[in-house]
Formats: sequence, structure tokens, C-alpha cells
Amino acid sequence: MTLFETGAPAPRGADAPAQDPAQAPAEPATGTAPRSSPASAVAEAVTVLVPTFNEAGNVGELLRRLGAALPARLSSCEIVFVDDSTDDTAEVIRKAARTCPYPVTVIRRREPVGGLGGAVVEGMRAAGTQEPGWIVVMDADLQHPPELVPDLVEAGTHEGADLVVASRYRPGGSRAGLAGSRRVAVSRAATWLAKGAFPRLLRGISDPMSGFFAVRRETVAATEELRPLGYKILMELAVRCRPASVTELPFAFQDRFSGESKSSAREGFRFLGHLTTLRTSAPWARMLVFGLIGLTGFLPNLLGLHLLTGAGLHYVPAEIAANQLGVLWNFLLIEVLLFRDRRRHRHWADRVSRFALLANADLLLRIPLIALFVGRLHLEVLHATVIALLTTFVLRFAATEALVYLPRKARRGPESRERHRGEGTDACH
Repeated sequence: MTLFETGAPAPRGADAPAQDPAQAPAEPATGTAPRSSPASAVAEAVTVLVPTFNEAGNVGELLRRLGAALPARLSSCEIVFVDDSTDDTAEVIRKAARTCPYPVTVIRRREPVGGLGGAVVEGMRAAGTQEPGWIVVMDADLQHPPELVPDLVEAGTHEGADLVVASRYRPGGSRAGLAGSRRVAVSRAATWLAKGAFPRLLRGISDPMSGFFAVRRETVAATEELRPLGYKILMELAVRCRPASVTELPFAFQDRFSGESKSSAREGFRFLGHLTTLRTSAPWARMLVFGLIGLTGFLPNLLGLHLLTGAGLHYVPAEIAANQLGVLWNFLLIEVLLFRDRRRHRHWADRVSRFALLANADLLLRIPLIALFVGRLHLEVLHATVIALLTTFVLRFAATEALVYLPRKARRGPESRERHRGEGTDACH
């Protein structure tokens, strides 16, 4: 990651990324000094965090409106952009920062790991989370009105909340800026899915798909625990970090100022994968989904057996070949739905070979177990089969998680420490 600074201090916090002097020298402060704040201003430090991807047409107007909205009401503020752009967005930000009354930082990531959500987490680490204050997350396209930023912070301070969400679905809010009925329907469906998957953790959040919110720094102090995928960082934060107190403010979702929406079918599939990953973070939930996926494997197994025997193949080799179709089916679903965030730890060929070995070993283990239960324990065949199925299922789940998807132990050194920080664990505490 390359860090450019324009009129800003170095990032705070122990996990802040180091600046690369050879690639990104710090530029001298060129912005004007912040105007004095009234006595009623919020005393805590505020970082406005803006992830960007090809937003060159928007960032100048965004900084202008933020500069007009913030100085009169906040006592200490900085603006941090985390940029994954392939255009000149970073250069446009640096030029626009010269007239901004607050320090502006641009963090350029070498790899856009985690998409927009990963950019937000990177910015949180750079901003620092150990000292009191707020981090306000918003988009760069001006669909989130910059004038609402002080209101989010003041509402959280006044009500003692840990998280303040700008909601389109509160009385007085509007989703008018969503272009077309398709996007409205997709947004609503995603909201229902999220709240249905986490009814307790998302209680009190009417708009878990919102990308506009303020969160206390200490609430996200353990940013290593956040492993977002795509653009739904608020859902990730609410589920993993579990803020104790949440409040909401209504807002009208605006039309884009410039450019095109980054929403796509691919982002929709990433959201579904991310939702499943969050929902299956507990071992019992992973085991349940593992079992349900295993049940669906009977369909390709039986279909393959029917086709192969119908083609004249003897039933024994047909059964063996059909079983491999079920194994492949289960592997693909497990990769996409259950262990999506652990696939990078091993090469795909290594994963599929280990998974197939365990799946076929399950059959070899089950037959001796049934014989043991019937011959030694004198159980009926049906009861023995059920017990053997349950036993081998639990063993196969544990072995699959441990031998196929368990992260390898990181080697000591700076690179392995950075990889470990990116892996995270299941929850923030």
C-alpha cells in the first residue's frame, strides 16, 4: 500500500501503515487553517473515511461540500480517502485538498483486497482506533449528503451511541437516488435477507445495507477481526463487533453527482457469499450448512448413476464414478458458501484432492463401523447405519475444516504478520 499525504499528519495507531518515502513523499500542508468552532462543537476527533474507485468526477465537489459543512461544527477533523482507482482520482484529490480547511490523506492500495469493505477497514487502521473519537464512513459519489456528517456525530455523542446509521427507511428518509425499480428491489431483498439472517444483532438497524454511518473508534479497535467482502461493511461491523448502542438518523439517498454506479450482479453474488460466511461463523452453524450441502450431493450422485448404468456400465464402477460427481458438487458448494474466506490458504488443486480423499474415506470407514455396531453391540442394521452416518459425518466435517481449510501457521516476519492481520477471527470482543 502506498500512502500519499496532503496537509495531514501521519496515520495514528500501532497498526497504521508505514509511508514509503521512495514512492510517496509527504507533501507540505497547502490547505487553509480550520475555522474556529463554537463552544457547542463536538470535542472528539472525527475522521471522515471515503473509499473511492474511479470517482475523479466527484471528489472535488465532495471536498468542497465537506469543507463547508464541517469546520463550523467540529473541533478536530481529518478526511481520509482509500483509493483503488484506475483513473486519476488520487491526483484530483490532492489538487482539491489545497483549498480544503481540514487535513486530507489519500491511501493508495496496491491490491483491492475485500473490495470497498476492505478499503474501509484499511482506512480505519490508518486513522487509528485507540483514542476517543468518531469514524464517519461515506461514499464519494455524493449520494450520501456531506452536510449530514456533523449530525451523525452529534447524535451519537448526545445519545451515547456506539454506532449511528444514516437510514433510508426511517420516517423522513428516502431511497429516491436508487436508479430504477430493479435496484430498489435488490436493495430491499438484501435488507430482508440480512435482517432475517441476524434478527438479534441487526435489531434497531432499519438499513443494514447503508454505506453511510458513524462509529466510535473504540468500537472498531480490533479491526483485524473485520473481514469484509464487497461493499456491505456496515453489516460486517454490526455482526462482528456488536456495538452496544445503536441509533439512526433518516436521510434522503441522492442521485449520483457524476459517473456510473458500481453495483452489479457480481456484487450481488459477493453479498450472498458474505452473508453466508457471517452466518456460519459459529462452528455449529458451519456443521449444519455442511450437512445440508452434503444432502444436496445425492442429486448429482443419483443422476450420474442413472446415466452411467443406462449407458451399459456395470453398477460397481458406475457407483464409484457417480459418487465422485456428488463429491465435486459438494466441494463447489462448500467453496462458495461455507469456506469462501479460507480458500486462499491452499491452492485449489490441493483443496479438491484433500476434500475428495476425505469424502471417499468416509465410505470406507462407514462399512466397518456398521459391522462393528451390528456384530459387537448387536444393534439392528438400520440403527447401526444411522449411528455410523452421524459419526462419520461429524468426523468428516472436523477433518475437512482442519485438513482442507484451516489456515497454515504464518511464518515469523513482517509479511506473515500482515497476512495474519488480514485473516482475523470470528468476532470482535
